[in-house]
Amino acid sequence: MIVDAAAEGLTFPNLHLQRGATAVAYSGGKCIRGPQAAGLLLGDRNLLEAAWANSAPHHAFGRSLKVGKEEIMGMLAAVEAWKTRDHDAEYRDWQAQLDYISKEVTKVHGVTTRVEEPEGLSNRTPSLRIEWDATQLGITGQEVSKLLMDAEPRIALGGASGVRPDRMKSSVTVTPWMLMPGDHKIVASRISGVLTEHPPFTNPPVPSGELASIAGQWRVTLTFARGSADHTIVFEQREASLLGTHYGEFGSGDLTGSVTANQVHFRSAQKIEGQRLSYEFAGAVNGDTMSGLLNMGEYGLAEWSAQRHHYGMPDGQAKPVKKA
Repeated sequence: MIVDAAAEGLTFPNLHLQRGATAVAYSGGKCIRGPQAAGLLLGDRNLLEAAWANSAPHHAFGRSLKVGKEEIMGMLAAVEAWKTRDHDAEYRDWQAQLDYISKEVTKVHGVTTRVEEPEGLSNRTPSLRIEWDATQLGITGQEVSKLLMDAEPRIALGGASGVRPDRMKSSVTVTPWMLMPGDHKIVASRISGVLTEHPPFTNPPVPSGELASIAGQWRVTLTFARGSADHTIVFEQREASLLGTHYGEFGSGDLTGSVTANQVHFRSAQKIEGQRLSYEFAGAVNGDTMSGLLNMGEYGLAEWSAQRHHYGMPDGQAKPVKKA
């Protein structure tokens, strides 16, 4: 058994090995704060020697994933530093940074905050959730997040919620463990600033007209920056609500969504080789065809088009599960 402890802190003696794991792997550039391109593998000597024999500098399948000598020494230095760092003092410093940010942002009328303490072994850091009603302040958490990401200095928040026009309860989250000294003051100032003064935002127009009917089976073509793929989607429609199944090239997953006039929006996810691929479709319906944009999160944007099938199953596609 190999434990993926990527975002955990080191424990001496190692907790996972004590519990019977064969090996445990850590990310260099997360909690340990070492080189981003390095990591740490601990465990059974025979297994680790086998991993070494099949990786750089040997001509095995892992050579393309080689870690530079500089990263190896940086990883060693990070582990040695971990043993001498005052982790309790670091945690108190994070709490003080969040307290400062909280005091600044709550000066804005209607803003509240709460500190969320970590659970489990990974990402052992407190976080500050900042909440407000976007109908009062005129800006949602998603809009705050985008403004801070696009401006200078660029700030990446730990999460954001609030979507126009029907989910206006909003929040953003600040996680301090990657902040450099003094960064918390910049974060506090920028969040307070955009909550107080920001460009005008308006609700997206609501399409009008007869509700499109898309129940049935569709062949969907996804067009990426390079290449394309054919998927199959089966929709069940109850008035404006959508349920169904999204069949990809290598797996399938449930979908949920909605229809407003001729506009369609639905999400799905598929588990492939230990990963979770997320899809968010938005587009327009025109009879037996649909098309629009696809957001795949960290994998970027793509275009999609679909054709309804009234009978049979397109060649080469996975067959949907029969209903009882």
